[in-house]
Amino acid sequence: MGAGHSGHVLTAAGLVARRRAAWILAAILGPLGVATLVAMVLLWPTGDHGDLKLSNPYAVAQGVSIDTGTVQTVGQSGCADGQPASQCAVAVTQPEAGGPVVAVAMNPDVMVSHGVKAGDRIRYLNLSRLQQPSATPAASAPAAPSYVFVDFVRTVPVLLLAGLYAFVVVAVARWRGLRALVGLAGAYAVLALFVLPGLVEGKPPLLLALVGSTAIMMGVLYFAHGISARTSTALLGTIFGLGVTALLASWAVDAGNLTGVGSHDAASLVSLGGGLSISGVILCGLVIASLGALNDVTITQASAVWELYELAPRTPARRLFSSALRIGRDHIASTVYTIAFAYAGAALPALLLVMLYERPLLEALTGPELVEEVVRTLVGSIGLVLAIPLTTAVAVAVVKATGAARLAPAAAPETAG
Repeated sequence: MGAGHSGHVLTAAGLVARRRAAWILAAILGPLGVATLVAMVLLWPTGDHGDLKLSNPYAVAQGVSIDTGTVQTVGQSGCADGQPASQCAVAVTQPEAGGPVVAVAMNPDVMVSHGVKAGDRIRYLNLSRLQQPSATPAASAPAAPSYVFVDFVRTVPVLLLAGLYAFVVVAVARWRGLRALVGLAGAYAVLALFVLPGLVEGKPPLLLALVGSTAIMMGVLYFAHGISARTSTALLGTIFGLGVTALLASWAVDAGNLTGVGSHDAASLVSLGGGLSISGVILCGLVIASLGALNDVTITQASAVWELYELAPRTPARRLFSSALRIGRDHIASTVYTIAFAYAGAALPALLLVMLYERPLLEALTGPELVEEVVRTLVGSIGLVLAIPLTTAVAVAVVKATGAARLAPAAAPETAG
């Protein structure tokens, strides 16, 4: 028999054990995959949003358009005595469609927080076609602006950043990195085509979260890492972590009375009525938010077990589990920090407001501004922490089964010596 890359010889008994382990994994994951597919078919949204109507903040009235242009200079126009310059700032802009420059009235908040400078590309409301020149304009009444700032055009920098991200991932991870990017696109397709429309139509949010997340993980893990016992082990640990996270999230949303009223976006959704449940949206978000961290820890833990086994294939199962779990404990600490800081960064404006309000710490953490981030951190962390020992145990059992009798008897004296 030929030697493997690590010098091990695979015996006939080893092949039988490997096939047995593969069949066991298939017997567990196969029905899960079929159940997920059937559930997706049953829960697939119809596309009918019923009577849900939401005014589009980007819609314009007849005769009004949103134009794009490049800022040439920035100045002030029509400033009253003592009026801050930020409240009467105008950006002299060259329209991309051509024609003379126009004076775009800037948003005071934008001028204070970020400002605008020559070379910036902006979008602005063109109201000039609605405004008729007055025969006797009032000398004291300031003229209404014909062009009003809407937003910056960020297409080029965002595409450049996305391109750099894709280049770095593919350059370092190569083919596997490319597959991960394609898998990520597929994951967003599941969210856009299945989870979000399902929430709008009032489908059960817990089922939507579990089914959608399981489908995403099955596709992402197998596509990015290939079909193997190692990947299947990580998938089992991920699904277990998802189940724990979903149960905890369901309890936390109900027990913590998470209503979403502290969010402007959630408040806009509340006004829609229909079958849309804001608590259900929060529940679904808690589960989906845990996907990345769960995928990270389970695939890393499964890989750690396989690598430890390759280095010392005769290590007893108990010792292999202990060694891999020590790696997992370090990963737990770093991942918990990662989750906490990621959510803290996203909630930084709310944290600043809470600090300025000078509210008691416990009251602030359980208030409407921060409670969802706190619950998201706690629920996601519990799920991933519990997924690590389970993934490790399954990985040890599988790697021992697939590696059973892997060493030929002739190799035993050499290893023992």
